[in-house]
Amino acid sequence: MSFQPLTPFPSANGTDVVAFHRTELGVILSLYGRMVAAGEWRDYGISCLRDVAVFSVFRRTAEHPLYRIEKRPRLRGKQGQYAVIGLDGQILKRGHDLKTVLRVLERKLIRAVE
Repeated sequence: MSFQPLTPFPSANGTDVVAFHRTELGVILSLYGRMVAAGEWRDYGISCLRDVAVFSVFRRTAEHPLYRIEKRPRLRGKQGQYAVIGLDGQILKRGHDLKTVLRVLERKLIRAVE
């Protein structure tokens, strides 16, 4: 198995942008599918910018995002490149491992059965 370094996605105008890798999107979309099945989420959006890639989750299309899952490669050596940010802009979880960071959202799926 070969290791490929994380490189930004080249854009049409020549500047590099940050994007989610296929394996990262697989983890995020797996959680998204479970939350849609639970009726919590209904829509999403992906933004690939120069410094950050953002996966935004919406309850309804015309609202502000409930959560933003951000990837900032510049923070890889410091606080961790992945973060989950709430509706009010508060950072709910930050770290180096995407699956660990997304656990803060998986807690929303756990409900008491009566």
